[in-house]
Amino acid sequence: MVATRLATFDFRRYLIGALLWLPVHVIPLAGGLVLQRVFDGLQGDAGWVLWLCAAFVGVEVARGLMIIIAWTYGVYWWAAAATLLRANALRSLLTARGPAAARLPHSSGESVSRLRDDVADAVDFTDESVSLAGTTLFAAAALAVMASVDPVITLVLVLPMIAIGVLSRVMRQAIGRLHQRARVLGAAVTAYVGEIFGGVLALKTAGAEAAALERLREHNRRRRAAAVKDRLATDLLDAATGTTVEIGIGLVLLLAAPAMRGGEFTVGDLALFTSYIGWLTALPRSIGTMLYRLPQAAVATERLTRLMAPHESAGDLSRGADVWLRGDPPPLPAAPRHGDPLRVLEARGLSALGVRGIDLRVERGTFTVITGAVGSGKTTLVRALLGLLPLDEGAIMWNGTPVEDPGTFLVPGRAAYASQVPRLFSATLRENLLLGLPAGDADLRRALELAAFESDLAAMPDGLDTVVGPRGVRLSGGQVQRATAARALVRDPDLLVVDDLSSALDVETERSLWERISGHGTLLVVSHRQAALERADQIIVLDRGRVAGRGRLGELLESCPEMRRLWSAERIAEAEERTGGGQAGPWG
Repeated sequence: MVATRLATFDFRRYLIGALLWLPVHVIPLAGGLVLQRVFDGLQGDAGWVLWLCAAFVGVEVARGLMIIIAWTYGVYWWAAAATLLRANALRSLLTARGPAAARLPHSSGESVSRLRDDVADAVDFTDESVSLAGTTLFAAAALAVMASVDPVITLVLVLPMIAIGVLSRVMRQAIGRLHQRARVLGAAVTAYVGEIFGGVLALKTAGAEAAALERLREHNRRRRAAAVKDRLATDLLDAATGTTVEIGIGLVLLLAAPAMRGGEFTVGDLALFTSYIGWLTALPRSIGTMLYRLPQAAVATERLTRLMAPHESAGDLSRGADVWLRGDPPPLPAAPRHGDPLRVLEARGLSALGVRGIDLRVERGTFTVITGAVGSGKTTLVRALLGLLPLDEGAIMWNGTPVEDPGTFLVPGRAAYASQVPRLFSATLRENLLLGLPAGDADLRRALELAAFESDLAAMPDGLDTVVGPRGVRLSGGQVQRATAARALVRDPDLLVVDDLSSALDVETERSLWERISGHGTLLVVSHRQAALERADQIIVLDRGRVAGRGRLGELLESCPEMRRLWSAERIAEAEERTGGGQAGPWG
């Protein structure tokens, strides 16, 4: 199904490319016939032979030109088909129902490997169908010509090709298994290299460079062994296919010698057969290639489909989509404003990954704080609420209406999320804040002001065009956190969800930040900081995945022992922070 859809999603381009490649495979028919006439006419008129030689050269030049034209045109279809698979996989991860976290591989390197190598395997299989069609057309015509000369010799030549086809079929499953292992171990190397680059400072401070390099060598040894076995299997099949040339030539010589002595088989016929034998081996070679690419494509499709949502299939992986090969695509339209502004968000009996039976009610314009010790389930709760993690049980309601899939419902402009681990890209500050959102500088500056970032922006010589570096390494920890908050704020959500937003801020900047955003819409905040707790309209205290208390700060300090313990420890930690101490509070 995937191969068929890849061929037909841009059928015009695929068909034109195929029609350009078919002559490349068929033109050798004319070359063999001219060569037959040349050798049969060597004892005749020399001028006529020279014209035939010129015709043979012309045929080969025409074939070379067709190869250049076909390659130049065909690359557009290949790139479009690969882009289609990648676009659909990313679309599913970003917009399909269900939490994407459940479908993502264990590392980003594994995802890159699938979108690079597995996409190439799937497209190459479809691309090979053109070669198979061309070689089949040539073989049918060539065998007809050869059978008209000597049907017995022609029949004998077909037998080695049949044997190669059987061998290819037998090796298909083994090649699939070897290719699967090679892809998995290759992805492990890619993933580990990414982890090394992402953790350079940790490796240096721990003095673990040698150990990291040794582990990388071990990954490479395993990948190399698997890749060698995978390549050996395919090369053995190619070698077996190639031997049909020598076997065919030998059979022709053995069978043709008696016929040539009797004058029934001419030197020109021998030249014709010898010329066609080499091209005829392209058919078993193409069949063999298709047979070993078939399990490779099946492995690739299965690995790519695992990135898709549970309700999607391989058909959705290759369904039609607009792909721009030249120029820029049209700008994305602004997301339409939803017609059901938040009045109240409720969660009942929410359970996911260690949090159990959580009830939550967030009313419009309120400031709700979720707090608790490390490991109490704060981040798990908000991620499950937003559909970023799968729910074990529970219900979520927006204005009293059940939300079937929070991951596709609680998105900008209903909700925006500033996560516990800020994610910035090696791009400008403007690009990091917008991420494709059609908004102007005035909107950006307003969001940055709400995030208490305007002074930092004024100190940057390039302003919004400042390149922040990979993961925002050119910014301080507090600047990264506030830039992430500004990215959420510029989307003007009904519900702003922030997780541990102010942990890297000094006390004054933190107070200014909470003062500004507390009057902006509805807030659901994960925090242990005093400035946030004091402003909260509602605090939910979690203890080992369950609600230990609920209410305003004053009420909880009287009624909730866990809140009293956390509050006391946090005030001590903040006092030490002001005086330069480094002790962390109970939240880490």
